Amino acid sequence: MSTLRAEHHTDAGQAIQVRQGDLTRETVDAVVNAANAHLAHGGGVAAAIVRAGGQAIQDESDRWVAENGPVPTGQVAVTGAGALPARHVIHAVGPIWEGGDADEDTLLHSAVWQSLLKAHALRLASIALPAISSGIFGFPKARCAAILIGTALEFCERNPDSPLRQIRFVLRDAESVSLFEAQLRRQGSSRPAE
Repeated sequence: MSTLRAEHHTDAGQAIQVRQGDLTRETVDAVVNAANAHLAHGGGVAAAIVRAGGQAIQDESDRWVAENGPVPTGQVAVTGAGALPARHVIHAVGPIWEGGDADEDTLLHSAVWQSLLKAHALRLASIALPAISSGIFGFPKARCAAILIGTALEFCERNPDSPLRQIRFVLRDAESVSLFEAQLRRQGSSRPAE
C-alpha cells in the first residue's frame, strides 16, 4: 500500500494526491503506464506493469499497435489491466528529453492531459500516474513534477463535474516524491481551495 505524502482538494471536491509506493499495487480504476510508441513494455514502469499484471497486457498492447499503428508522442492507448488491482491501463507516450528545444514540455502536458481525458471519457473515478518521461526518457524530474501537477490542477479546474474524483501520483524514489510534494503544495496553494 502506498503512503500519502500530500493532498490537495479542489472546490469541487476532487483530490490530487502525491503518494510513495508501487504504482502496480494501487487499487484504482486506471493506472497510467509510461509507454513508448510501440507499446513494447521492456523497461522502467512499463516492464513493472507487465510483470505485475501479466503477459495479457503486452499481448493486448501488441494487438492495439497492429490495428492502430504506433501511439504518437503525447497521446494514449487503453488496454485491460490483467492481474493488476486496476481495471484499465492507460498507456501514455511521453517525450524523450532532447534538451528542452523539441517541444518536450507541451508533449508531456499532452500525455498527462490525454490520460486524464481518457479516464473522464470512460467515466472512471480514480487514476494513478507515474512521473511520465522522467525515468528512461530522461526528462528532468523537477520540470516533470511541475508539469504533471500543473496539468492535474488545470484538468480539475476545467472539469469540476468530471466523474474523475481522485488523481494520484504514485512514485517510488524519494527525490521524485519530494519534488512532486513541493509542487503540489506550491501550485495547490496558489489556487482557490476549500
